[in-house]
Amino acid sequence: MSALGEFFDGLFARLRLRLLRTFWHVGFWGLALLIGIASGIAAVLFGMGISWIQTWAYGTPDVNRLHSFAETLDWYWVVLIPTIGGVATGLIFHYLTDDGRVRSVADVIEGAALHDGRVEGKEGLASAAASLITLSTGGSTGREGPAVHIAAMISSKVCEWVNARGITARDLLGCATGAAVAASFNAPIAGALFALEVILRHFALHAFAPIVIASVAGAVVHQMAFGDQVEFNLPLAPDLQFYVELPAFMGLGLVAGVVAVILMRSIFLADQIASGIQDHLTLPRWLRPAVAGVLLGLIATQFPVIIGVGYETTYAALSGNLILSQAILFCIIKVVAVSITMGGRMGGGVFSPSLMVGALLGVSYGIIATSFVPSMSGSVSLYALAGMAAVAAAVLGAPISTTLIVFEMTGDWQTGLAVLVTVSLATALSSRYVDRSFFLTQLERRNIHVAIGPQGYLLELVRTDATMRPIEEPTQADWDLVEKGHYVSAAGTLNTAMTVFERTRAVYLPVVKAGRETAPAQILGRLYEVDALRAYNKALSDAAEEEHG
Repeated sequence: MSALGEFFDGLFARLRLRLLRTFWHVGFWGLALLIGIASGIAAVLFGMGISWIQTWAYGTPDVNRLHSFAETLDWYWVVLIPTIGGVATGLIFHYLTDDGRVRSVADVIEGAALHDGRVEGKEGLASAAASLITLSTGGSTGREGPAVHIAAMISSKVCEWVNARGITARDLLGCATGAAVAASFNAPIAGALFALEVILRHFALHAFAPIVIASVAGAVVHQMAFGDQVEFNLPLAPDLQFYVELPAFMGLGLVAGVVAVILMRSIFLADQIASGIQDHLTLPRWLRPAVAGVLLGLIATQFPVIIGVGYETTYAALSGNLILSQAILFCIIKVVAVSITMGGRMGGGVFSPSLMVGALLGVSYGIIATSFVPSMSGSVSLYALAGMAAVAAAVLGAPISTTLIVFEMTGDWQTGLAVLVTVSLATALSSRYVDRSFFLTQLERRNIHVAIGPQGYLLELVRTDATMRPIEEPTQADWDLVEKGHYVSAAGTLNTAMTVFERTRAVYLPVVKAGRETAPAQILGRLYEVDALRAYNKALSDAAEEEHG
């Protein structure tokens, strides 16, 4: 073949490759768009479902003023409604899950890291139903976590249909979760960054375009359903005396970080105490949410602000319509109510509660701070806005996306410096006392080590029987190692194997298939430490390629 012919053959081959890549990207982006639309619809319908059931349960025509209406109800209705919701939630978890645990954002992060972009189906549907009932009957949690998990279930089903694996499946999961957040808040920018920052935990370029497409689709679904409106319309134009007030906002950031840690640890402590009482008294699993519902109802008779998502109180804080004693008291009571709801395993998420707690903290701090030098101080509303962003960012471990969510929810982009200073200090402080965020700490408490990065969990993804060198006949030396306990299970992972290597200093370990009643154990092969290290190195290389590709 002539040199000219080779040149044209190479040119045509490169053009074919470019065309194939272009068609693949167009098709993938189209799939991302469809997932974004479906996830946005699911998130909007979930929110509408909460409003419909709340209207029916409490008899109020305006769910945005739910706690004000609840003040007019007889006390026994205020107690009975969350109690019935708790019983229903308990029965759902009892019969449809193995562990009685709600699935939420932490499970989506786990799915992205460890399960090829998949989340549980049946348990996820049970969690969605339970969260819907909880939020509709007075549970003091948020709607965004369940919406994110519902979107993740949509993505998982699509991945099964198209047999998507690896990077593709995780990117589609990011598309779904970004669209759910965007549809929940009418915040497409924040939705996209939430998926990258919280779910995928990297900002790779290959994921950015499809996730943005899906998030915009989710926001469009929201706008078609409710119009192009922000969640909170601030009645006051915040006025920041930049150079004078920045130290005050730095102080607010540190206080917000402490409050965020208190909120997170209170939830974990409540769950631990409830589990201990349940085990000690051998209570049936379905009774735990019912007891939590009774406690919430009793608190709500005196403090109806704890009922539901709490946007009415959050708006009051952002508007500066609370006095100092009210704001402080409501902040404490909300932390208690959220801890009871989540410790009672009633369902729901932590984002909306953290917004309310942060706004209440911010307005309390703002009232005190502005009282020192009133003539040189800005609006208390700005402190509420910054506090709301700071506590939420610290709880989610997502300073970038949370800051943008707050901006997009309020429509105010002129206060970025104050909010960013507050958020950065709050997240820096809180991350020292938890495993980076509420969700990652949840996973750590279940011995799922995602917080430290891929190096902490990649060994769990590689099975020993996939890395071993098969053998036909084991030697006496192999059986001697087994007798000493120096072996690994064929169904185990390299994480366990590396622990055994470190303990025994062995060059290789027999890989054993456990025997049954009538069959003895078998040695299937040998796992060499060099092979395990080679597999780990490849997994790290693939993870780095995905993150930086």
